[in-house]
Amino acid sequence: MMMNAVEAQLAAERVMARCDALAAISESPDNLTRVYLSPEHLRANAQVGEWMAQAGMRVWQDAVGNICGRYEGINNGAPALLLGSHLDTVRNAGRYDGMLGVLTAIETVQWLHENQQRLPLAIEVIGFGDEEGTRFGITLLGSRGITGQWPESWVTYPDGNNITVAQAMADVGLDAGAIHRAARDVSDIAAYLELHIEQGPCLEQAELALGVVTAINGARRLNCRFTGEAGHAGTVPMTHRKDALAAAAEWIVFIEAATREQDPQLVATVGTLSCAPGAVNIIPGEVALSLDVRGPQDLPLERLLSSLLTQGEAIALRRGLSFAEEEYYRISATACNSALQQALGSAVETVQGRTLVLPSGAGHDAIAIAERWPVGMLFVRNARGISHNPAEAVMTGDVALAVRAYLHAVCQLAQRGAS
Repeated sequence: MMMNAVEAQLAAERVMARCDALAAISESPDNLTRVYLSPEHLRANAQVGEWMAQAGMRVWQDAVGNICGRYEGINNGAPALLLGSHLDTVRNAGRYDGMLGVLTAIETVQWLHENQQRLPLAIEVIGFGDEEGTRFGITLLGSRGITGQWPESWVTYPDGNNITVAQAMADVGLDAGAIHRAARDVSDIAAYLELHIEQGPCLEQAELALGVVTAINGARRLNCRFTGEAGHAGTVPMTHRKDALAAAAEWIVFIEAATREQDPQLVATVGTLSCAPGAVNIIPGEVALSLDVRGPQDLPLERLLSSLLTQGEAIALRRGLSFAEEEYYRISATACNSALQQALGSAVETVQGRTLVLPSGAGHDAIAIAERWPVGMLFVRNARGISHNPAEAVMTGDVALAVRAYLHAVCQLAQRGAS
């Protein structure tokens, strides 16, 4: 079953218009901000639920605030191929991160409904309530809700106004004591597919609309510190200095060079830097800096991190300083299922002529879902790779190709039970 080019164009235009409509549901009239369990979140859920119902789906909001729709298969109660992404945003967001994946998923069902087609698997579409973690500082609340992996402590986390998750749930008619009801049985879902804008420049550089994700990068985040000795900028000779900032600068240059040399899919970033005492006429005695290292495979990632930390210690030793590091965040790489990759790759080649495989450097709901079900991801070209920014931009023609490829993959996977 294939959507023709005219149908795809109409579907893409509808998706773009709906992205605009959702972008208008914001806590601020000047920028797009829609956080978990806010009035705007519930309004977005209601609107998406209407679109799901129009596409022939049975619609409900689950116990953690995800909006869900189900299009039955040939036989009622069949396992579902789950499609979706998130409806929450960062502050001052773009209009396609998350939303594009939900709306293109609805279009696949819309086409099946209009053509009176049923598949061996049911199709479910989900708009996750929280992927970004903007409000409470914890991420993937929606997707971890359906996997049953909510730590009990999460309901006590406060937002910036000291409203806890439990209180926020009560404010919108949800019960923190009923979170477990959102969890789905393993047998309910055959696999999960997520369409998302690429949050990087690879597709644009390759002049391709679509690509298939191989893995979602693992990440390690550390707080690091060089400690030397503060001194008078005018009286301490260069040969006697224990300059923590000079050591940090040397290490930062090494991080950039070593990461480039090891593997083109590995990335490392020093995002924060703080000097003490922080005066123009004092040699910096202490420098605190962050390190963020990511990659699609855990072993190369660990090797890179080990080499970077070893070099930090060596720089400190040579300069007569001390070096310390503390890891505060770790998430493993998430591999996409090979069969789902093949199905998506075949569909992309059908509509585009060839495909590109690439890792995702950003996190997605698929990370949580992969703990219970096979996952696959399809990327859509995004202008300059800019994301988490109002400058996010996709082309209607690319979305048309995406909807065609998505539907083709869904039909093929459903016919063979996503095995």
